[in-house]
This record gives sequence, C-alpha cells and structure tokens, in this order.
Amino acid sequence: MREIVHIQAGQCGNQIGTNFWETISGEHGLDFNGQYVENIFPKEEKQVRLERVRVYYDEAKGDKYVPRALLVDLEPGVLNNIKSGNLGSFFRPENMIHATNGAGNNWAKGHYTEGSELVDQVLDVVRKEVESCDCLQGFQFTHSLGGGTGSGMGTLLITKIREQYPEKIMSTFSVVPSPKVSNAVVEPYNATLSIHQLIENTDSVFCIDNDALHDICSKSLGLTHPNYKDLNSLITTVMSGVTCSLRFPGQLNSDVRKLAVNLIPFPRLHFFLVGVAPLTNKGSTDFEKLTVAELTQQIFDPTNMMAQCDPRRGKYLTASALFRGKISTNDVDEQMLKVHQKNQALFVPWIPNNIKSSVCDIPPIGQSISATFIANSTSIKALFKRVATQFSSMYRRKAFVHWYLDEGMEEVEFTEAESNIHDLISEYQQYEIVDVGDDGQPGDDGGDGGDDGGGDMGGDVQDDNFENVDNQ
Repeated sequence: MREIVHIQAGQCGNQIGTNFWETISGEHGLDFNGQYVENIFPKEEKQVRLERVRVYYDEAKGDKYVPRALLVDLEPGVLNNIKSGNLGSFFRPENMIHATNGAGNNWAKGHYTEGSELVDQVLDVVRKEVESCDCLQGFQFTHSLGGGTGSGMGTLLITKIREQYPEKIMSTFSVVPSPKVSNAVVEPYNATLSIHQLIENTDSVFCIDNDALHDICSKSLGLTHPNYKDLNSLITTVMSGVTCSLRFPGQLNSDVRKLAVNLIPFPRLHFFLVGVAPLTNKGSTDFEKLTVAELTQQIFDPTNMMAQCDPRRGKYLTASALFRGKISTNDVDEQMLKVHQKNQALFVPWIPNNIKSSVCDIPPIGQSISATFIANSTSIKALFKRVATQFSSMYRRKAFVHWYLDEGMEEVEFTEAESNIHDLISEYQQYEIVDVGDDGQPGDDGGDGGDDGGGDMGGDVQDDNFENVDNQ
C-alpha cells in the first residue's frame, strides 16, 4: 500500500485537517472511533470502501482504523477542543503535540524559537509513522500562511522533513491571505516568508483563500452568513476530490506523483488553483440533472476557483480534472477535447495535451457525480503580486521588523524572500507570453520575461467569458 502521512499545523491547519478526517472517514464508512459501520453502505461495497483505507489509516487491534495524522500547534487551545469533541478518541494521543506559549502571529517565533523547540518531538513522531508504512508515497500538509504557527513552524517542519525524505512527494493545502479580509496586520510578512520556503521545499501547493470561499458560499451556495465550518467544508471537498483516486479504485487512476509529473512543467511553478463541481444552491438541486458536460463547464468557471485569481487573466500551463461517480471515460475524453478546442487562447500553445483527467468510481456522499479541478495557471501571479505589494509597502519603512529580529531572524531573509517572490511572478509572466524553444528555454521573441513584480503583470488579458461546453 502506498501510504500518505498527514500533518496539520496551527489553528487553521488543524480545523481544516479535522474536517478532512471527518469527510473521508464518512466516505470509507468509518465512525469516529475508527470502526467500520456495516449499515451505511450496501454489503457488496464494504470491500471497495476498505480496500485502500490504509493509504491514510493504520489498522489497530479490533478492526479499528487510526488516522496516520500529526496534529501540531504552539498553543493547547485548538487541540484541547479536538480532544473534547467528536474526534477526541479518533487520533493517537501521542500524535497530538503542542506547546504552551503560541507564536503570536510571528513567523520567526514559529520558525526559530518556539517552533524549533518543538520540532524534534514532532519529527520523532513523523519517523515513527514513516517506519510503520510499507511504501510511503509522501506527505500532506494543511496550514495557513498568514499566522505564526502554520506559516513559521509549518515551513520549518516541511524543510526538516524534506531533508530526511527528499524523494517523497510533499503536498500542501495552504490558506493564503485574502485580498479584503485580514486576520493579522503582519500577514504579508508571514505569507512572503512562507512562500519563499514553499518554492524551494514542496512539490505541489494548493492555494486557497477565504475571500474566494466566502464568494462561493454566498453566491453559488446561497448561504447568507457563511461561517468557518462552511468554508472548511469547501476546502475538504477539494482535498477529498484530489485524494479520492488514491483511496478508491477507478477507471483512470491518479496519484500524487502522477499529478505532479503532469501538472508541473518547471520545478518552481508548482502553485495550483483548485475548484469543485457541482456548486449549486441546495434549493435548486432538484431542478437540475448533472452531466459530464455540465460538470466540465462548472469546473472551468472562474467563479468556482478557491483563490482570488481569474484564469482568464492568464494562461493555463496544465490542468487536471478528477471526476467521481459512474462516468464514462469516453464522455470525459470528449468534454476535455471540446473545452481545449473551444478555448485554445486560454492554454499555452507549447504544451499540446495539457489537460489530464482521471475517473474514480466512488462519488462523494450525497452526490451521484462530481468533479475536482486543479489548474497550473499563470494567473496565480496575481495572488503573489498582491502579497508582494503589501510586503513592500510595509518593509520599505521597516514596520514591525523588530518583532522578527528579536526572535533571532536576520534581516537579509526579508530581502531574499521578497526577491524570490518577485522572481516567481516574473517566471509565470515569462512562460505566459513567450514560446519555448526545443531546448526548453524561452524563445528570442519573448524579451527578458517581464519585470520583477512591478508594473502591470496582467499579460494578455482574456476578457471574454470561458465558452460553455455543449452537450452534443
């Protein structure tokens, strides 16, 4: 079995991660004690539900399945809430690791002082989990980039694990700062320092922001006052969709390494937009019949993206559509071909077949078919440019810098991180506007690949709506 070790760090990471375990446990037919519940699914489905359960769970005595998860925080509050909640007896007690002082929204405190004191204890548990695996596939992180623990200690853990297991895939589900709503004044510092680490030490980063999730909840789902549980539910729907073909059999299977190989044309460009379908108001579900064509139309809809980036203001380098349910692979292939042919202007011309698809037979609970969309789009540079602009406006005046230097951080790290994020923006811009020659390098007609993050980074803006894919 090709196992995955899941790690959730900080308040945001633990809330998302806990919701993720609730979701996939339901899909596998497990209760919150790790036992398979016989009467949830038909008897003939039991083998399918449990066939690959060891990808995320260890089997303990008495047919109990235990999540292969580490829950990490620098303060005890969130983990104490989990222990006293429905999942209190679900996780291994020794895998719930916390300190007492917290990171105080300070990346340096999570990365250098408080976090570094706890990291060895966490790595010991990681090592124990890895040794119990038959064939470890990789690591999966959930965290936020705007706080102190998820960003600072999260990236420290990622770096340390990468050093010890360099051949294993490192994937993160990262909540990035929202353009309108800020939970901390120093978010731009924390996010820039985190992105600097994620560029170097991860294989794939799924970018999510709360503002986009709020828009989906209010406009697509019709929720008047969405709360964090609603937002987390959307994120875990994506996580469940991305991992479904690891956990269940299907006609066209995928795994985290296949995803990385097919989605990342250049090693630094591994930041993805994600979306799911169907996303409809609960009151209108009885009036619609979902088809593959309808799902395809929805997943390419910019309003379904879970980060505030419009794919029409960039180009798709690559994309992946992961369908769930009893779906014909022929229908999937037809729709992928149609969407590519009708919207060629939105795809880079130098990757001929840049949409990957997979089909998993098991649908999400409560739905007959669904789809998850992962896009490597140059439009994501808007997210990085937004963070870089906010960072520069504060750092120019050295505002709040002393809090980071007091934790032992050197000021050169600020300038290195700023430079790295500007380089990343330029690389996305470069591959959006130029052809690539046979040697894999930009052609002569592309200039120098754009500026270093200033000015208009929009590239060739596609103002027309993404064409609908018909049913014919």
